[in-house]
Amino acid sequence: MIEPAEASDLAVKAFSKSVSHGFAGLYRFYKQSGSDKVRILFLDCGREITSFQRFLMTSIVLSALGLLLIFGIVVYFSGRIVRPFAESYEKQKQFITDAGHEIKTPLAIIQADADVLEMELGENEWLSDIQAHVKQLSGLTNDLVSLARMEEGGTPLQILEMPISDLISEAGESFQGLAQTQGKELQLTVEPMLSMEADEKAMRQLVSILLDNALKYSPEGSRIQLSLSRQGKVLKLAVSNSSLVPLPKENLDRLFERFYRADPSRNSQTGGHGIGLSIAKAIVTTHSGQIHASHEENNILQITVTLPLKQKQPTKTLYS
Repeated sequence: MIEPAEASDLAVKAFSKSVSHGFAGLYRFYKQSGSDKVRILFLDCGREITSFQRFLMTSIVLSALGLLLIFGIVVYFSGRIVRPFAESYEKQKQFITDAGHEIKTPLAIIQADADVLEMELGENEWLSDIQAHVKQLSGLTNDLVSLARMEEGGTPLQILEMPISDLISEAGESFQGLAQTQGKELQLTVEPMLSMEADEKAMRQLVSILLDNALKYSPEGSRIQLSLSRQGKVLKLAVSNSSLVPLPKENLDRLFERFYRADPSRNSQTGGHGIGLSIAKAIVTTHSGQIHASHEENNILQITVTLPLKQKQPTKTLYS
């Protein structure tokens, strides 16, 4: 039963509303206007509303528990599925490092023996061929070991405040002679007086990889452009060159994969191993930066690197 005072309050609330029907508390009302009075009918909906609220809360709780259960199952089984692949990947990196060290010794012996034979027999086609292939295999081994060390993590990076403008200019100038011998023009546009926190050895290697890649995969008589500029809190390093072959946009990200080549037919001509840009990406990643490739007009390939001026985590590792 409802008390008269409560009924009076409900009537006042319902009468004050501009609509003819609706809710006043847990009661649904309907106003019926007469000539000299207004009749208000009430229907007690408390039980239905309470039941609905309980059902809603129960549904929310059960849904949350169901989601947590599904999340736990996914995490558990995904961990079991991914673990073998992660372990295999770690073993692969360790194998590359170990095998690289083991291969270096016989390569050094072969190179020394070939040099001795050359001194005794003089230059000949077979010895030159042996020396060329030993040199190529030594370079590939060193690159693989270097990349594996970056991914494994070695000694901490030597993060220091450095004049990056001077470093980029010096590294770029060292390639001018090589560009001229190949009949190519190397243009440097470096914003002066820029500095950043980075590992000097890694930055020199990064510039060398990008310029070496541009020179190897650009046609004779073309122009290679290297630029460095500051954009807010980051530095933008870009190297662009005319591409020997058209590069579909969907394949641009694959340039940073190991052993990927846009033009496999030029392996013997360029002398590269297809992992230079993989090393460049590892260097950029350890410096909290980003690297990407883009295909501009007139078949121009541009590699763009963005690096923060300040390193938030100077304990990252690169070499061991």
